[in-house]
Amino acid sequence: MNLDDLTPEERAEMDELLRTDPVMWRPLVGPQSEAAESMADVVGYGGAGGGGKTDLVCGLAVTKHRKAIIFRESGTELVGVNGRLRELIEPIEPNAYNGRDRAWVFTRKTDGVRVEIELGSFPDIGDEKKYRGRDHDLLTFDEAQDMREEQVRFLFGWNRSTVQGQRVRILMTFNPPTTVEGRWIIQFFAPWLDELHPNPAMPGELRWFAMIDGVDIEVPDNRPFVLGPEIPGASAAKRARIYDFDPKQHKPEDILAPTSRTFIPSRIGDNPFLVSTGYMRRLQGLPEPLRSQLLKGDFKAGLKDDAFQVIPTAWVEAAMARWKKPAKLKLMESIGADIAMGGDDEHVIMRRHEGLWFDEPIAHKGNAVPDGATSGGLVVAALRDQAVIHLDLFGVGAHTYGFLMSLNLQVIGVVFGDTTEATDRTGRLRFMNLRSMLWWRMREALDPVNNTGIALPPHRRLLADLCAPKWSIPGQCIKVQSRDEIVKAIGRSPDYGTAAILALCDTPKRAGLVDIITRGSRSRDASAGHDPFAVLRHPQ
Repeated sequence: MNLDDLTPEERAEMDELLRTDPVMWRPLVGPQSEAAESMADVVGYGGAGGGGKTDLVCGLAVTKHRKAIIFRESGTELVGVNGRLRELIEPIEPNAYNGRDRAWVFTRKTDGVRVEIELGSFPDIGDEKKYRGRDHDLLTFDEAQDMREEQVRFLFGWNRSTVQGQRVRILMTFNPPTTVEGRWIIQFFAPWLDELHPNPAMPGELRWFAMIDGVDIEVPDNRPFVLGPEIPGASAAKRARIYDFDPKQHKPEDILAPTSRTFIPSRIGDNPFLVSTGYMRRLQGLPEPLRSQLLKGDFKAGLKDDAFQVIPTAWVEAAMARWKKPAKLKLMESIGADIAMGGDDEHVIMRRHEGLWFDEPIAHKGNAVPDGATSGGLVVAALRDQAVIHLDLFGVGAHTYGFLMSLNLQVIGVVFGDTTEATDRTGRLRFMNLRSMLWWRMREALDPVNNTGIALPPHRRLLADLCAPKWSIPGQCIKVQSRDEIVKAIGRSPDYGTAAILALCDTPKRAGLVDIITRGSRSRDASAGHDPFAVLRHPQ
Protein backbone atom coordinates (compact mmCIF):
# COMPACT_ATOMS: atom_id res chain seq x y z
CA MET A 1 0.00 0.00 0.00
CA ASN A 2 1.43 3.41 -1.00
CA LEU A 3 0.53 6.73 0.65
CA ASP A 4 -0.24 8.11 -2.81
CA ASP A 5 -3.10 5.60 -3.08
CA LEU A 6 -4.91 7.02 -0.03
CA THR A 7 -8.04 9.09 -0.46
CA PRO A 8 -8.09 12.56 1.17
CA GLU A 9 -10.23 11.14 3.98
CA GLU A 10 -7.83 8.22 4.57
CA ARG A 11 -4.84 10.58 4.52
CA ALA A 12 -6.54 12.82 7.09
CA GLU A 13 -7.17 9.80 9.30
CA MET A 14 -3.54 8.77 8.96
CA ASP A 15 -2.35 12.26 9.94
CA GLU A 16 -4.60 12.20 13.00
CA LEU A 17 -3.26 8.83 14.09
CA LEU A 18 0.30 10.04 13.73
CA ARG A 19 -0.51 13.07 15.84
CA THR A 20 -2.36 11.27 18.64
CA ASP A 21 -0.48 7.95 18.70
CA PRO A 22 3.24 8.64 18.25
CA VAL A 23 4.26 4.98 18.44
CA MET A 24 1.81 4.22 15.65
CA TRP A 25 1.50 0.49 15.44
CA ARG A 26 -1.68 -1.25 14.56
CA PRO A 27 -2.03 -4.93 13.71
CA LEU A 28 -3.06 -5.68 10.15
CA VAL A 29 -6.69 -6.58 9.69
CA GLY A 30 -6.97 -10.37 9.49
CA PRO A 31 -4.75 -13.02 11.11
CA GLN A 32 -2.36 -10.50 12.69
CA SER A 33 -5.26 -8.77 14.46
CA GLU A 34 -6.70 -12.13 15.51
CA ALA A 35 -3.36 -13.09 17.07
CA ALA A 36 -2.99 -9.71 18.80
CA GLU A 37 -6.51 -9.91 20.25
CA SER A 38 -6.54 -13.63 21.12
CA MET A 39 -7.13 -14.38 24.78
CA ALA A 40 -5.01 -17.55 24.69
CA ASP A 41 -2.21 -17.87 27.21
CA VAL A 42 0.05 -19.17 24.43
CA VAL A 43 -0.46 -17.95 20.87
CA GLY A 44 1.21 -19.60 17.90
CA TYR A 45 1.34 -17.41 14.80
CA GLY A 46 2.77 -17.81 11.31
CA GLY A 47 3.32 -20.78 9.11
CA ALA A 48 4.49 -18.92 6.01
CA GLY A 49 6.85 -16.12 5.00
CA GLY A 50 5.71 -12.51 4.91
CA GLY A 51 2.79 -12.84 7.32
CA GLY A 52 4.13 -10.19 9.69
CA LYS A 53 5.47 -12.44 12.45
CA THR A 54 8.31 -10.23 13.68
CA ASP A 55 6.15 -7.15 13.24
CA LEU A 56 3.54 -8.66 15.57
CA VAL A 57 6.20 -9.51 18.14
CA CYS A 58 7.59 -5.97 18.16
CA GLY A 59 4.22 -4.25 17.92
CA LEU A 60 2.75 -6.03 20.94
CA ALA A 61 5.88 -5.39 22.99
CA VAL A 62 5.78 -1.68 22.21
CA THR A 63 2.05 -1.01 22.60
CA LYS A 64 0.51 -3.57 24.99
CA HIS A 65 3.07 -4.66 27.58
CA ARG A 66 5.32 -3.34 30.32
CA LYS A 67 8.11 -5.90 30.48
CA ALA A 68 8.72 -7.93 27.34
CA ILE A 69 11.51 -10.12 26.08
CA ILE A 70 12.02 -11.17 22.48
CA PHE A 71 14.03 -14.34 21.90
CA ARG A 72 15.77 -15.61 18.80
CA GLU A 73 17.94 -18.71 18.85
CA SER A 74 21.17 -16.78 18.26
CA GLY A 75 22.11 -13.17 18.95
CA THR A 76 23.01 -12.40 15.33
CA GLU A 77 19.39 -13.11 14.32
CA LEU A 78 18.20 -10.25 16.54
CA VAL A 79 19.51 -7.58 14.15
CA GLY A 80 16.28 -7.50 12.14
CA VAL A 81 14.15 -7.51 15.28
CA ASN A 82 16.12 -4.62 16.73
CA GLY A 83 15.79 -2.72 13.46
CA ARG A 84 12.01 -2.92 13.59
CA LEU A 85 11.98 -1.81 17.24
CA ARG A 86 14.16 1.12 16.26
CA GLU A 87 11.63 2.17 13.62
CA LEU A 88 8.84 2.11 16.21
CA ILE A 89 10.58 3.65 19.21
CA GLU A 90 13.30 6.09 18.11
CA PRO A 91 10.93 8.69 16.59
CA ILE A 92 9.47 9.04 20.10
CA GLU A 93 12.53 8.48 22.31
CA PRO A 94 15.84 8.58 20.40
CA ASN A 95 18.02 7.44 23.33
CA ALA A 96 15.91 4.52 24.52
CA TYR A 97 18.30 1.70 23.52
CA ASN A 98 20.98 0.35 25.86
CA GLY A 99 23.39 -1.65 23.69
CA ARG A 100 25.23 -3.18 26.63
CA ASP A 101 22.05 -4.71 28.08
CA ARG A 102 20.39 -5.22 24.67
CA ALA A 103 17.27 -3.52 26.01
CA TRP A 104 14.92 -0.69 25.12
CA VAL A 105 13.55 1.43 27.97
CA PHE A 106 11.10 4.26 27.30
CA THR A 107 7.86 5.82 28.48
CA ARG A 108 4.86 5.09 26.30
CA LYS A 109 3.20 8.38 25.41
CA THR A 110 -0.31 6.99 25.10
CA ASP A 111 -0.64 5.82 28.72
CA GLY A 112 2.51 7.00 30.53
CA VAL A 113 3.64 3.42 31.21
CA ARG A 114 7.36 2.70 31.53
CA VAL A 115 8.18 -0.02 28.99
CA GLU A 116 11.16 -2.40 29.05
CA ILE A 117 11.88 -4.59 26.01
CA GLU A 118 14.79 -7.01 26.30
CA LEU A 119 16.43 -8.97 23.49
CA GLY A 120 17.65 -12.47 24.30
CA SER A 121 19.09 -15.63 22.77
CA PHE A 122 20.08 -19.14 23.88
CA PRO A 123 22.14 -20.88 21.18
CA ASP A 124 23.58 -23.52 23.50
CA ILE A 125 22.03 -25.80 26.10
CA GLY A 126 22.14 -24.05 29.45
CA ASP A 127 22.06 -20.53 27.99
CA GLU A 128 18.36 -20.29 28.83
CA LYS A 129 19.25 -20.35 32.54
CA LYS A 130 20.72 -16.86 32.23
CA TYR A 131 17.13 -15.60 32.16
CA ARG A 132 15.98 -17.53 35.23
CA GLY A 133 13.88 -15.49 37.64
CA ARG A 134 13.42 -12.47 35.36
CA ASP A 135 9.70 -11.77 35.06
CA HIS A 136 8.20 -10.73 31.71
CA ASP A 137 4.51 -10.20 31.01
CA LEU A 138 5.19 -10.81 27.31
CA LEU A 139 7.45 -13.73 26.45
CA THR A 140 8.08 -14.09 22.71
CA PHE A 141 9.93 -16.74 20.72
CA ASP A 142 10.48 -15.51 17.17
CA GLU A 143 11.19 -18.37 14.71
CA ALA A 144 10.48 -20.90 17.46
CA GLN A 145 10.99 -23.87 15.11
CA ASP A 146 14.74 -23.21 15.34
CA MET A 147 14.75 -23.51 19.15
CA ARG A 148 14.89 -26.51 21.46
CA GLU A 149 11.63 -27.43 23.16
CA GLU A 150 13.15 -27.93 26.60
CA GLN A 151 14.75 -24.49 26.58
CA VAL A 152 11.51 -22.83 25.51
CA ARG A 153 9.45 -24.64 28.15
CA PHE A 154 12.01 -23.77 30.83
CA LEU A 155 11.50 -20.07 30.13
CA PHE A 156 7.71 -20.36 30.36
CA GLY A 157 8.12 -20.33 34.14
CA TRP A 158 8.84 -16.60 34.25
CA ASN A 159 5.91 -15.35 32.19
CA ARG A 160 4.21 -13.35 34.91
CA SER A 161 3.53 -9.86 36.23
CA THR A 162 2.96 -8.28 39.63
CA VAL A 163 0.97 -5.40 38.09
CA GLN A 164 -2.76 -5.78 38.61
CA GLY A 165 -4.62 -5.96 35.31
CA GLN A 166 -1.55 -6.37 33.10
CA ARG A 167 -2.11 -8.92 30.34
CA VAL A 168 0.33 -11.86 30.55
CA ARG A 169 0.95 -14.05 27.48
CA ILE A 170 3.41 -16.03 25.42
CA LEU A 171 3.76 -15.52 21.68
CA MET A 172 5.49 -18.08 19.47
CA THR A 173 6.01 -17.32 15.79
CA PHE A 174 7.33 -19.88 13.35
CA ASN A 175 7.48 -21.30 9.84
CA PRO A 176 7.31 -25.03 9.03
CA PRO A 177 10.35 -26.82 10.51
CA THR A 178 13.00 -28.08 8.13
CA THR A 179 14.81 -30.40 10.56
CA VAL A 180 13.89 -33.34 12.77
CA GLU A 181 14.82 -31.27 15.83
CA GLY A 182 12.26 -28.61 14.91
CA ARG A 183 9.32 -30.98 14.64
CA TRP A 184 8.46 -30.53 18.29
CA ILE A 185 6.54 -27.41 17.26
CA ILE A 186 4.06 -29.59 15.36
CA GLN A 187 3.41 -31.67 18.47
CA PHE A 188 3.13 -28.57 20.67
CA PHE A 189 0.36 -27.23 18.42
CA ALA A 190 -0.88 -30.70 17.44
CA PRO A 191 -4.63 -29.91 17.29
CA TRP A 192 -3.90 -27.39 14.53
CA LEU A 193 -0.84 -28.85 12.77
CA ASP A 194 -0.77 -32.63 13.24
CA GLU A 195 -2.74 -34.44 10.55
CA LEU A 196 -3.03 -37.47 12.87
CA HIS A 197 -4.71 -35.56 15.67
CA PRO A 198 -8.06 -37.20 16.48
CA ASN A 199 -9.82 -33.88 17.21
CA PRO A 200 -8.47 -31.10 14.95
CA ALA A 201 -8.89 -27.47 16.00
CA MET A 202 -9.88 -24.47 13.89
CA PRO A 203 -7.49 -21.48 13.56
CA GLY A 204 -7.85 -19.25 16.59
CA GLU A 205 -9.81 -21.86 18.58
CA LEU A 206 -8.75 -22.15 22.21
CA ARG A 207 -7.66 -25.55 23.51
CA TRP A 208 -6.63 -26.27 27.09
CA PHE A 209 -3.56 -28.10 28.36
CA ALA A 210 -2.09 -29.15 31.69
CA MET A 211 1.21 -30.69 32.73
CA ILE A 212 0.55 -34.05 34.40
CA ASP A 213 3.56 -35.92 35.78
CA GLY A 214 5.78 -33.89 33.46
CA VAL A 215 3.71 -34.71 30.36
CA ASP A 216 1.79 -32.10 28.34
CA ILE A 217 -1.84 -33.32 28.24
CA GLU A 218 -4.83 -31.78 26.48
CA VAL A 219 -7.84 -31.46 28.81
CA PRO A 220 -11.50 -30.73 28.01
CA ASP A 221 -11.73 -27.15 29.31
CA ASN A 222 -10.34 -24.56 31.71
CA ARG A 223 -11.74 -26.06 34.93
CA PRO A 224 -9.12 -26.58 37.67
CA PHE A 225 -8.75 -30.16 38.81
CA VAL A 226 -6.78 -32.49 41.03
CA LEU A 227 -5.38 -35.89 40.13
CA GLY A 228 -6.77 -39.12 41.43
CA PRO A 229 -4.55 -41.91 42.75
CA GLU A 230 -1.83 -43.22 40.49
CA ILE A 231 -2.74 -46.19 38.33
CA PRO A 232 0.10 -48.75 38.40
CA GLY A 233 1.79 -48.94 35.03
CA ALA A 234 -0.47 -46.32 33.47
CA SER A 235 0.79 -43.25 31.64
CA ALA A 236 0.15 -39.75 32.94
CA ALA A 237 -2.56 -39.21 30.33
CA LYS A 238 -4.66 -42.00 31.89
CA ARG A 239 -4.62 -40.74 35.47
CA ALA A 240 -8.07 -39.96 36.83
CA ARG A 241 -8.94 -36.24 36.88
CA ILE A 242 -11.28 -34.86 39.53
CA TYR A 243 -13.03 -31.57 38.74
CA ASP A 244 -15.50 -31.40 41.63
CA PHE A 245 -13.23 -31.14 44.63
CA ASP A 246 -13.03 -29.21 47.86
CA PRO A 247 -10.13 -26.72 47.59
CA LYS A 248 -9.70 -26.80 51.38
CA GLN A 249 -8.75 -30.47 51.19
CA HIS A 250 -5.81 -29.90 48.86
CA LYS A 251 -2.61 -27.93 48.83
CA PRO A 252 -2.61 -25.08 46.27
CA GLU A 253 0.24 -26.73 44.37
CA ASP A 254 -1.85 -29.89 43.93
CA ILE A 255 -4.63 -28.01 42.13
CA LEU A 256 -3.89 -27.95 38.39
CA ALA A 257 -5.13 -24.96 36.41
CA PRO A 258 -5.10 -25.58 32.63
CA THR A 259 -3.64 -22.97 30.30
CA SER A 260 -5.04 -22.09 26.90
CA ARG A 261 -3.29 -22.41 23.57
CA THR A 262 -4.13 -21.51 19.98
CA PHE A 263 -2.58 -21.25 16.54
CA ILE A 264 -3.40 -18.67 13.87
CA PRO A 265 -1.92 -19.22 10.39
CA SER A 266 -0.73 -16.30 8.29
CA ARG A 267 0.63 -15.92 4.77
CA ILE A 268 2.02 -13.15 2.64
CA GLY A 269 -1.43 -12.54 1.17
CA ASP A 270 -2.47 -11.24 4.59
CA ASN A 271 0.18 -8.50 4.43
CA PRO A 272 -0.72 -5.83 1.83
CA PHE A 273 2.49 -3.93 2.49
CA LEU A 274 4.62 -6.85 1.27
CA VAL A 275 2.27 -7.89 -1.52
CA SER A 276 2.73 -4.51 -3.20
CA THR A 277 6.54 -4.83 -3.07
CA GLY A 278 6.75 -7.91 -5.28
CA TYR A 279 7.88 -10.15 -2.40
CA MET A 280 5.28 -12.74 -3.36
CA ARG A 281 6.88 -13.12 -6.78
CA ARG A 282 10.20 -13.84 -5.09
CA LEU A 283 8.59 -16.51 -2.90
CA GLN A 284 6.94 -18.04 -5.97
CA GLY A 285 10.35 -18.27 -7.59
CA LEU A 286 11.94 -20.24 -4.76
CA PRO A 287 12.82 -23.90 -5.33
CA GLU A 288 10.84 -26.59 -3.54
CA PRO A 289 10.42 -27.27 -0.69
CA LEU A 290 11.09 -23.66 0.33
CA ARG A 291 8.36 -22.47 -2.02
CA SER A 292 5.67 -24.57 -0.34
CA GLN A 293 6.97 -23.79 3.14
CA LEU A 294 7.26 -20.02 2.86
CA LEU A 295 4.47 -19.34 0.37
CA LYS A 296 1.83 -21.85 1.46
CA GLY A 297 2.84 -22.64 5.05
CA ASP A 298 3.01 -26.35 4.23
CA PHE A 299 4.15 -28.15 7.40
CA LYS A 300 4.79 -31.39 5.53
CA ALA A 301 7.07 -29.93 2.87
CA GLY A 302 10.82 -30.02 3.22
CA LEU A 303 11.15 -32.25 6.25
CA LYS A 304 14.40 -33.61 4.95
CA ASP A 305 16.46 -36.16 6.80
CA ASP A 306 20.13 -35.73 7.42
CA ALA A 307 22.22 -37.86 5.07
CA PHE A 308 23.70 -39.67 8.10
CA GLN A 309 20.49 -40.07 10.09
CA VAL A 310 20.49 -43.63 11.45
CA ILE A 311 16.77 -44.20 10.91
CA PRO A 312 14.92 -42.39 8.07
CA THR A 313 11.80 -40.59 9.23
CA ALA A 314 9.61 -42.24 6.58
CA TRP A 315 10.45 -45.70 7.97
CA VAL A 316 9.31 -44.72 11.47
CA GLU A 317 6.16 -43.07 10.15
CA ALA A 318 5.33 -46.21 8.16
CA ALA A 319 5.70 -48.36 11.29
CA MET A 320 3.44 -45.98 13.20
CA ALA A 321 0.85 -46.04 10.40
CA ARG A 322 0.69 -49.85 10.77
CA TRP A 323 -0.01 -49.65 14.50
CA LYS A 324 -3.45 -50.63 15.73
CA LYS A 325 -4.49 -51.59 19.24
CA PRO A 326 -5.76 -55.18 19.07
CA ALA A 327 -8.74 -56.43 21.04
CA LYS A 328 -6.43 -58.95 22.70
CA LEU A 329 -2.69 -58.46 23.05
CA LYS A 330 -0.31 -61.18 22.02
CA LEU A 331 2.31 -62.38 24.50
CA MET A 332 4.70 -59.75 25.77
CA GLU A 333 8.25 -60.66 24.78
CA SER A 334 10.43 -57.83 26.04
CA ILE A 335 10.45 -54.65 28.11
CA GLY A 336 12.89 -51.83 27.50
CA ALA A 337 13.38 -49.35 30.33
CA ASP A 338 15.33 -46.11 30.15
CA ILE A 339 15.83 -45.36 33.84
CA ALA A 340 15.66 -41.88 35.33
CA MET A 341 15.76 -40.93 39.01
CA GLY A 342 15.38 -37.29 39.85
CA GLY A 343 16.04 -34.49 37.37
CA ASP A 344 14.19 -33.60 34.18
CA ASP A 345 14.84 -36.78 32.16
CA GLU A 346 11.90 -39.15 31.83
CA HIS A 347 11.65 -42.69 33.12
CA VAL A 348 10.31 -44.45 30.02
CA ILE A 349 9.10 -48.04 29.59
CA MET A 350 8.46 -49.63 26.18
CA ARG A 351 6.83 -53.06 25.81
CA ARG A 352 7.26 -55.34 22.79
CA HIS A 353 4.81 -58.14 22.05
CA GLU A 354 4.92 -61.01 19.58
CA GLY A 355 5.09 -59.90 15.98
CA LEU A 356 7.25 -56.85 16.72
CA TRP A 357 4.22 -54.95 18.01
CA PHE A 358 5.17 -52.19 20.49
CA ASP A 359 2.66 -50.92 23.03
CA GLU A 360 2.28 -47.26 23.96
CA PRO A 361 5.12 -45.86 26.08
CA ILE A 362 4.74 -45.45 29.83
CA ALA A 363 6.54 -42.34 31.03
CA HIS A 364 7.14 -40.70 34.40
CA LYS A 365 9.16 -37.61 35.18
CA GLY A 366 12.48 -38.49 36.77
CA ASN A 367 11.80 -36.36 39.83
CA ALA A 368 8.81 -38.61 40.59
CA VAL A 369 11.09 -41.68 40.72
CA PRO A 370 13.27 -41.25 43.82
CA ASP A 371 14.94 -44.67 44.08
CA GLY A 372 15.54 -48.09 42.58
CA ALA A 373 12.57 -49.66 44.33
CA THR A 374 10.16 -47.10 42.86
CA SER A 375 11.76 -47.43 39.44
CA GLY A 376 11.66 -51.21 39.59
CA GLY A 377 8.07 -51.15 40.82
CA LEU A 378 7.02 -49.22 37.71
CA VAL A 379 8.71 -51.85 35.54
CA VAL A 380 7.06 -54.71 37.43
CA ALA A 381 3.66 -53.05 37.05
CA ALA A 382 4.15 -53.04 33.27
CA LEU A 383 5.44 -56.63 33.13
CA ARG A 384 3.36 -59.44 31.65
CA ASP A 385 3.94 -63.01 30.43
CA GLN A 386 7.39 -63.32 32.05
CA ALA A 387 8.82 -60.93 29.47
CA VAL A 388 12.55 -60.27 29.57
CA ILE A 389 13.46 -56.89 31.04
CA HIS A 390 16.25 -54.93 29.32
CA LEU A 391 17.54 -51.77 30.95
CA ASP A 392 20.47 -49.40 30.74
CA LEU A 393 22.80 -50.53 33.51
CA PHE A 394 24.84 -47.31 33.53
CA GLY A 395 24.40 -44.92 36.46
CA VAL A 396 21.07 -45.06 38.30
CA GLY A 397 20.01 -48.09 36.25
CA ALA A 398 22.16 -50.25 38.53
CA HIS A 399 19.81 -49.58 41.45
CA THR A 400 16.79 -50.68 39.43
CA TYR A 401 18.70 -53.74 38.19
CA GLY A 402 19.50 -54.78 41.75
CA PHE A 403 15.90 -54.42 42.87
CA LEU A 404 14.55 -56.45 39.94
CA MET A 405 17.17 -59.16 40.46
CA SER A 406 16.11 -59.45 44.08
CA LEU A 407 12.64 -60.39 42.80
CA ASN A 408 14.17 -63.21 40.74
CA LEU A 409 12.98 -61.64 37.48
CA GLN A 410 14.80 -62.13 34.21
CA VAL A 411 16.54 -58.80 33.77
CA ILE A 412 19.37 -58.00 31.38
CA GLY A 413 21.60 -55.07 32.24
CA VAL A 414 22.85 -53.41 29.06
CA VAL A 415 26.09 -51.43 29.10
CA PHE A 416 26.00 -49.33 25.96
CA GLY A 417 29.73 -48.70 25.95
CA ASP A 418 30.63 -52.41 25.83
CA THR A 419 32.26 -53.84 22.74
CA THR A 420 30.44 -56.37 20.57
CA GLU A 421 31.43 -58.89 17.94
CA ALA A 422 28.13 -58.52 16.10
CA THR A 423 27.90 -57.34 12.51
CA ASP A 424 25.20 -55.72 10.41
CA ARG A 425 22.92 -57.86 8.22
CA THR A 426 25.45 -57.90 5.41
CA GLY A 427 28.08 -59.42 7.72
CA ARG A 428 30.60 -56.87 6.49
CA LEU A 429 30.41 -54.04 9.00
CA ARG A 430 31.12 -54.23 12.70
CA PHE A 431 30.04 -51.81 15.42
CA MET A 432 32.00 -49.39 17.56
CA ASN A 433 30.04 -50.43 20.67
CA LEU A 434 26.82 -51.99 21.88
CA ARG A 435 24.93 -48.68 21.60
CA SER A 436 25.74 -48.50 17.89
CA MET A 437 24.64 -52.09 17.37
CA LEU A 438 21.29 -51.64 19.15
CA TRP A 439 20.42 -48.49 17.21
CA TRP A 440 21.36 -50.23 13.97
CA ARG A 441 19.18 -53.22 14.84
CA MET A 442 16.24 -50.83 15.10
CA ARG A 443 17.16 -49.41 11.70
CA GLU A 444 17.22 -52.90 10.20
CA ALA A 445 13.88 -53.78 11.81
CA LEU A 446 12.29 -50.64 10.34
CA ASP A 447 13.87 -50.98 6.88
CA PRO A 448 10.99 -51.73 4.46
CA VAL A 449 13.27 -54.05 2.48
CA ASN A 450 13.38 -56.45 5.45
CA ASN A 451 9.56 -56.60 5.71
CA THR A 452 9.52 -57.29 9.46
CA GLY A 453 6.01 -55.89 10.00
CA ILE A 454 7.21 -53.86 12.99
CA ALA A 455 4.49 -51.58 14.41
CA LEU A 456 5.24 -48.60 16.65
CA PRO A 457 2.70 -46.47 18.53
CA PRO A 458 2.08 -43.08 16.89
CA HIS A 459 3.91 -40.93 19.43
CA ARG A 460 5.66 -37.72 18.39
CA ARG A 461 8.39 -37.89 21.05
CA LEU A 462 9.18 -41.49 20.07
CA LEU A 463 9.33 -40.42 16.41
CA ALA A 464 11.69 -37.55 17.19
CA ASP A 465 13.94 -39.71 19.36
CA LEU A 466 14.27 -42.52 16.82
CA CYS A 467 15.13 -40.03 14.08
CA ALA A 468 17.62 -38.02 16.15
CA PRO A 469 20.89 -40.06 16.11
CA LYS A 470 23.45 -39.68 13.32
CA TRP A 471 26.05 -42.26 12.36
CA SER A 472 29.55 -42.36 10.94
CA ILE A 473 31.88 -45.16 9.88
CA PRO A 474 35.42 -44.58 11.18
CA GLY A 475 37.72 -47.54 10.52
CA GLN A 476 34.99 -49.74 8.97
CA CYS A 477 33.02 -49.71 12.23
CA ILE A 478 29.56 -48.20 12.44
CA LYS A 479 29.51 -45.55 15.15
CA VAL A 480 26.23 -44.03 16.33
CA GLN A 481 26.29 -40.78 18.26
CA SER A 482 26.61 -40.98 22.03
CA ARG A 483 23.81 -39.92 24.32
CA ASP A 484 25.64 -36.67 25.12
CA GLU A 485 25.98 -35.86 21.42
CA ILE A 486 22.27 -36.47 20.88
CA VAL A 487 21.39 -34.32 23.88
CA LYS A 488 23.51 -31.51 22.47
CA ALA A 489 21.68 -31.74 19.14
CA ILE A 490 18.07 -31.96 20.35
CA GLY A 491 18.32 -30.41 23.80
CA ARG A 492 17.10 -33.42 25.79
CA SER A 493 17.75 -37.06 26.44
CA PRO A 494 16.31 -39.51 23.84
CA ASP A 495 14.51 -41.45 26.56
CA TYR A 496 11.73 -42.86 24.36
CA GLY A 497 14.09 -43.97 21.61
CA THR A 498 16.46 -45.61 24.09
CA ALA A 499 13.60 -47.55 25.71
CA ALA A 500 12.46 -48.69 22.25
CA ILE A 501 15.86 -50.06 21.16
CA LEU A 502 16.13 -51.88 24.48
CA ALA A 503 12.66 -53.38 24.03
CA LEU A 504 13.73 -54.61 20.59
CA CYS A 505 16.40 -56.82 22.21
CA ASP A 506 15.49 -60.45 21.55
CA THR A 507 16.60 -62.46 24.58
CA PRO A 508 15.00 -65.93 24.96
CA LYS A 509 12.71 -66.14 27.96
CA ARG A 510 14.29 -67.99 30.85
CA ALA A 511 11.11 -69.94 31.64
CA GLY A 512 10.74 -71.34 28.16
CA LEU A 513 14.43 -72.11 27.82
CA VAL A 514 14.54 -73.92 31.16
CA ASP A 515 11.53 -76.08 30.23
CA ILE A 516 13.12 -77.17 26.95
CA ILE A 517 16.53 -77.88 28.40
CA THR A 518 15.23 -79.55 31.55
CA ARG A 519 13.02 -81.95 29.59
CA GLY A 520 16.06 -83.03 27.55
CA SER A 521 18.21 -83.41 30.64
CA ARG A 522 15.66 -85.57 32.43
CA SER A 523 15.23 -87.85 29.43
CA ARG A 524 19.01 -88.49 29.40
CA ASP A 525 19.52 -88.97 33.12
CA ALA A 526 16.24 -89.27 34.93
CA SER A 527 17.84 -90.87 38.00
CA ALA A 528 20.58 -88.31 38.64
CA GLY A 529 18.34 -85.79 40.40
CA HIS A 530 20.69 -83.01 39.32
CA ASP A 531 19.50 -79.96 37.42
CA PRO A 532 22.55 -78.34 35.80
CA PHE A 533 20.43 -75.36 34.69
CA ALA A 534 19.18 -74.33 38.12
CA VAL A 535 21.30 -71.21 37.82
CA LEU A 536 18.95 -70.05 35.09
CA ARG A 537 16.09 -70.13 37.56
CA HIS A 538 18.09 -68.59 40.39
CA PRO A 539 20.74 -66.27 38.92
CA GLN A 540 23.36 -65.04 41.33
